[in-house]
Formats: sequence, C-alpha cells, structure tokens
Amino acid sequence: MQLAIGTEKGGYVLDPATGQVDGPVFPGWKVTAFGRVPGGDHLAGVGSNWFGAAVHRSPDFSEWSQVEAGPGYGEERALSEIWTFHAVGDTVYTGVAEAGLFRSDDGGTTWSGVEGLNQHRTRDQWVPGGGGLCAHSILEADGTMWAGISAVGVFRSEDGGVTWEPKNEGIPSPLSEPDAPRPEVGYCVHALAHDPAVPDRIWRQDHAGVFRTEDGGDTWERIENGLPAGFGFVMCRDHATQRLFTVPLHSDGNRVPVDGAFRSYVSEDDGDSWHVAGAGWTDTPDYSSVLRGAVASDGDGTIAIGTTTGSVWVTEDAGDKWACVPARFPRIGAVSLL
Repeated sequence: MQLAIGTEKGGYVLDPATGQVDGPVFPGWKVTAFGRVPGGDHLAGVGSNWFGAAVHRSPDFSEWSQVEAGPGYGEERALSEIWTFHAVGDTVYTGVAEAGLFRSDDGGTTWSGVEGLNQHRTRDQWVPGGGGLCAHSILEADGTMWAGISAVGVFRSEDGGVTWEPKNEGIPSPLSEPDAPRPEVGYCVHALAHDPAVPDRIWRQDHAGVFRTEDGGDTWERIENGLPAGFGFVMCRDHATQRLFTVPLHSDGNRVPVDGAFRSYVSEDDGDSWHVAGAGWTDTPDYSSVLRGAVASDGDGTIAIGTTTGSVWVTEDAGDKWACVPARFPRIGAVSLL
C-alpha cells in the first residue's frame, strides 16, 4: 500500500510500512485533491496564489502533464481551488471554488460545467464560509447524486445532475431568526459519507454538528452520543466493517482536539453511538486538526488520516490499531490510497 499526500508545498508518495517518501511532485505548489479517471490514470488538483488552480494527469504518478482544457469559468473569474474528484461510470466530476461542479466524459481531457448546480436558482443567496465557497463532497447511487457545498448545504439530483434541490431539513440554520421561515440554503456541510448498499443513508459532518439521514437528505437527525464535540471536518466509512469514523474538534472558534487528545472516534451502529477508535494514539498533547480532504479509505479496513501539522495516522484493521508514520510533511490537505 502507498499513500499520495497533498500538502501546501507539493505532493508526495508515502509507504507507511517503511516510512519511505518519494517526491515531491509539483514542488512548491499547493496540492489539494487526488483522483482517478475510469481508464486508471491519476488526477491531481494543484493551486498557486499567483497562477491559480489547474488539473494535472499522470499514468504512473511520476510524469505529469497539465490538462489544457481544464475546469474553469473563462473570463468571468479565475478558478482558485480544486476540492475533489469523483468518478461515476465513465464520467469524472470535480468540485471547485467558488462552489462549482464540472464534469469530464473523456477521461479528464476536457471539462464542462454542471449548470443545473452552478447556476442554481438560489445562487445569489450562497455565502462563503471560512474556506470560501467549497464544492467538496460528491456522492452517487443509481443516477441520484448529492453534492455538499460550504457554506451552502447539501443538494440532491435525481436526474443525473441536470436539476438539483437543497436537502437540509433538520439542520440548524445559523442565518434565520427563531420565528422566521427556514432558508433553503446557508447550511455549512463539512463532509459526507454514505452506505453504498443503502445509499439513502448518509452521514454528515456539519458546522452545526454530526447528522444522519435515512431518506436521502429529506430529513436529518443529530447523532453525537459519545462524541466529545460535534464540530469537525471528517466523515469516513469503512464499508467492509460498516464502521464510521470522524475526528472531533473543540468548536468553530477553537478548531483543535478537545484537551489536546488527538483521536479518531468510531461508530459501529451507524452513528447511534461513538467511542474512541482503537489503540495507538499518543498521550502527548497534540493539537493537530484534520481537513476534509485529508482522509482516505479503501473500504476494506485501511484508513489514512493526514493532519495540519504534517503527521499521517494509518490503520489497516478498520480502526483497531493506529500508528503514526515516522515522516513529517507540510500542512496536509489531501490524502489518497494508491
């Protein structure tokens, strides 16, 4: 097993078993996302404060070439960040700033906007959060799609991405007065995960806490029993064991682990209850946090977590035992299993 590690200063390939590090690729560039096209080639989202964002492609994670007709807004505005890639059949989707969704039907060579979402009727009400307007989560099952956008909310499409509707009922609204009608948007989802066998069951790490839906997003319920805090950016599922993982942080105003105890928490009952995930965590105070793209799972027991202080934690038994890899990186924003 190898891990692709995207940082503020380039991308790296890590062998957790030996600690060997290869790279960097894109030295000095911010590497924000990794993905694969249906044919198997790798994709990387990179960015620069001076040159903007771009998509690169590689057959072997060694030699990279920039996609010339990448996602973008043309002369309307510059593209500043690539947040995620997600393959659906022969199509690859990417979520970008400022809250744009693009698709490629030719293996990432050319990209076009998903206008049903990019030009949504509520667009003039979308307000950025601390990280801007982030289209960071994409789920799909049998033609239904879900997109998570900060600080806007979850949207669902039942026609393959043509039309989209907000799905945030049950999530507290930070923008409305107590007796005012609930707004359609303005809900800061941080991460999404779902059960491929029961795709309408979705878990949501939100600015307002941890939630679950059993009906594809029509209604959401809070599920925080056993968590030291509801805030965070991680929602990850190991499909083989049906375990669900999150990394709680103290609060919006204090985005570090509670009492400096860096831990992942796990639920083994679909979110009804939570407890510390396994053993191996350090007792030394650790105030690292984890960004939404810095978690990867193969769905079969291996999970990797990268932190803002450059450490990488790995489990190969679905969270029973964790180890911190003896390598340190710049601030990590993306992790992927190769």
